[in-house]
Amino acid sequence: MKSWYAVYTKSHSEISACASLDRLGVEVFLPMLRERKILREKCRPTTSPLFPRYLFAKFDVSSQLRAVTYARGVKSIVTFGSCPSIVDESIIHAIRSQATNGTIELSEDRFSSGQIVRIQDGPLCGLEAVFEKKLSGNNRAVLLLKAMSFQARVILEYQHVANM
Repeated sequence: MKSWYAVYTKSHSEISACASLDRLGVEVFLPMLRERKILREKCRPTTSPLFPRYLFAKFDVSSQLRAVTYARGVKSIVTFGSCPSIVDESIIHAIRSQATNGTIELSEDRFSSGQIVRIQDGPLCGLEAVFEKKLSGNNRAVLLLKAMSFQARVILEYQHVANM
C-alpha cells in the first residue's frame, strides 16, 4: 500500500531527487516558497524549497523502499525507530491547498498592527517586539522593541521579522 513519506535529500539536491524519484514512478511533492530576498543589494523574488533538504514521496515501502533510499539526490527516508515514518495525507493536502502550482507565496501584509513578532536575524535576533507598521515604498517594518525597563522603536528589514 502506498503512503506518503518525508525524504531527506542531499544539500541543494531537492530538484534532482524529485526528478530521480519521478523516473522511478514515485509520486513526489516538493512544495516551493516564493519570497522577496535581498540579493546583491537588490530586493528580488526568489523561489526555494519550503522545507530545505526535504520533499514528500508516495510509495510502497515493501517494494520500493530500497529504490527510493538509493535514488540520486536522496540522503535518507525520515524514520522513527527503524521504520519510515508515514506522513498523513491530510498534511500533504493542507500544504497543497496553500500552494498555487506547487508554490506558496508569502503575503506582503502578513503582520497586523499590535501583533507580537520575533526578530529572526541581526544583532536583535531572538528578541520579541510589537509590529507597528510596514513602511511604504521599501521592504522595512517599524517595530516597538520591549526590554525590561524601556521601549524603543526600531526599523528592520521586513524579511527578518517572523510570527510568534
